Amino acid sequence: MSLNIIRKNIPLEDGRVISIETGKLAKQADGSVVVRLGNTMLLATVVSAIEVKEGVDFMPLSVDYQEKFASAGKIPGGFLKREGKLSDMEVLVSRLVDRAMRPLFPDDYHADTQVNISLISADKDALPDCLAALAASAAMAVSDIPFNGPISEVRVIRKDGRFLINPTPLQMVGADLDLIVGASYDNIVMVEGEMNEVPESVMLEALKVAHDTIKVHCTILKELEAEAGKTQKREYCHEVNSAELKERMHKELYDKVYAVAKQGNANKAVRGESFKAIKKAFIESLPEDHTEDLKLISKYYHEIEKEAVRNMVLDERVRLDNRKLDEIRPIWCEVDYLPSAHGSAIFTRGETQSLTTATLGTKLDEQMIDSAMVAGTNKFMLHYNFPGFSTGEVKPNRGPGRREVGHGNLALRALKKVLPPESENPYTIRIVSDILESNGSSSMATVCAGTLALMDAGVQIKAPVSGIAMGLISDYKTNRWAVLSDILGDEDHLGDMDFKITGTEQGITACQMDMKVEGLSYEILEKALEQAKNGRLHILNEIKKTLDAPKADLKPHTPRSFAIRIPKDMIGAVIGPGGKVVQEIQKVTGATLIIEEVEDGGLVNVFAKDKEVMDKAVKWVKGIVAIPEVGEVYQGKVKSIMPFGAFVEFMPGKDGLLHISEIKWERLENMEGVLEVGEEVKVKLVEVDKKTGKFRLSRKVLIPKPEKKESEQSK
Repeated sequence: MSLNIIRKNIPLEDGRVISIETGKLAKQADGSVVVRLGNTMLLATVVSAIEVKEGVDFMPLSVDYQEKFASAGKIPGGFLKREGKLSDMEVLVSRLVDRAMRPLFPDDYHADTQVNISLISADKDALPDCLAALAASAAMAVSDIPFNGPISEVRVIRKDGRFLINPTPLQMVGADLDLIVGASYDNIVMVEGEMNEVPESVMLEALKVAHDTIKVHCTILKELEAEAGKTQKREYCHEVNSAELKERMHKELYDKVYAVAKQGNANKAVRGESFKAIKKAFIESLPEDHTEDLKLISKYYHEIEKEAVRNMVLDERVRLDNRKLDEIRPIWCEVDYLPSAHGSAIFTRGETQSLTTATLGTKLDEQMIDSAMVAGTNKFMLHYNFPGFSTGEVKPNRGPGRREVGHGNLALRALKKVLPPESENPYTIRIVSDILESNGSSSMATVCAGTLALMDAGVQIKAPVSGIAMGLISDYKTNRWAVLSDILGDEDHLGDMDFKITGTEQGITACQMDMKVEGLSYEILEKALEQAKNGRLHILNEIKKTLDAPKADLKPHTPRSFAIRIPKDMIGAVIGPGGKVVQEIQKVTGATLIIEEVEDGGLVNVFAKDKEVMDKAVKWVKGIVAIPEVGEVYQGKVKSIMPFGAFVEFMPGKDGLLHISEIKWERLENMEGVLEVGEEVKVKLVEVDKKTGKFRLSRKVLIPKPEKKESEQSK
């Protein structure tokens, strides 16, 4: 059997090569490719149905990225020992691909379309997330599925002032910018990433560097499409339209919709009812025997509403809720709302509200991570919940969906940049944002509420973080555009861009951008970044009116934690034979100790219910690891009594001999009645035997020497 295998290569600046191969695997799919970088290999397939389901008037696209454990020579954990539902990380990669591809399908294409991307070989030096969209777009290129691509994605980092594309994990260490950028040849369509408080100009430069590389990818994908003979895509007809009904509705309803949009009502529900009333009145005006399809009426009315609202913004330079283009909705905040939480905050901006908690746990609360390419733990978690009642809807609670995972990850990336260094923070931190009201920018409300909750909990963050969602209304026929600050839900739905930016007063910490139209110029992008900065600083000022810095101490009911670094050779001494010492410390003090070996020694994490318990446990551990010094005085405890003296524990785990001759200046014939087991006695370390390491103690040197009697002196 002969195979028609086509291969294309994309060289990288550092000499590595990304290869694309088609014609060997999964040939019954509409399109399939294998993309390889180093030993990382992704199999991407696309299939799109020929027939369209009745009543579907949207693009039913599904994208699934999954890592096969065998790709890294691993067997999955758990009882079933097989790959299960997608992990949060796999969902996030799936979203990166979905968000870049979805806007480029034709508006009238409604066939079920599925993109599957599988990691079939893993290489720790070649990360797969920045290759997934390239693989999916390549599979689309060798298929006959209509798609206004190609697109690709790359990771761009900045390290030591230099930008690198698709770096290795080692190269990423110390980078102050990490972005994944998705784009077609002409336009950037998706951005996701995090930064160490970098200025807007640096981010803009990174986008340009990434886009220049993506243009090379798109050119090669076009060559691949031509060599595969797939420049002609399938014909389809997924919509039935009525030009007469569309024209009539536009003529009768456009001005009415424009007038409602211009009213500037800030209440989402009232504004929505006004728009619905226009549509309802039109339907009621039709003859009783009208045959117009209600779905067609709904579709055309939505198009009229979108056109009228957009034109109103461009014409009047005001918003649906009567705000200026760069105006932020009213904000109010409150902290310490929940008395039993370790930290809590309410952040309300317009009709969007987040109730957020911060919980501090021990190392035992760390999240375990077990994926094909990563195994370890995570000590900072952020969970975002979006219940139906937040938008006045009835919706069953089925657990977090892809949207919740994505929004939570963005907020996590925004806040983790200001957390104290791990060496100064022994806690596992979990933030939970419950969205109680939503009318746009709920993920940014989560960032603001998360900042307040962390500061309320006493976590010493580097600086407060705020977030803002930017929108865009554009008309390229007339070259008019308007950048909108702090967008409403309607402005997100009817607009061309959703650009979320978070940061401190010093710079950006995270961003997420999705474009819905072609043609985002760098002029518009620069304006959006500048306007976002001003909005972000305004929100930060509002946050600071409630709480301008972390509270100096944890709340009384928050568990105390302290980390002690010890020499590696002292780990055994703290643990003791069979764990005897550490168990005794925990039993006597009531604290919890977690001991682990780190690169440069040992780390003892001590967790306690209050300061008194903490101090006892910390003092005990420090005593064990302290080095006894000859000449130092210690408060010891008698452990055992022998005929020749007593053994005294002068430091935790360290006993020394207090010889009978060193107890008093007077001569003692025996130990009877001199000391008792358990008695505390002050002693001085006078010698450490160089051969045996044994300690010799003295008590008498701490007691004034009695004067000799006259009779003894005369002799």
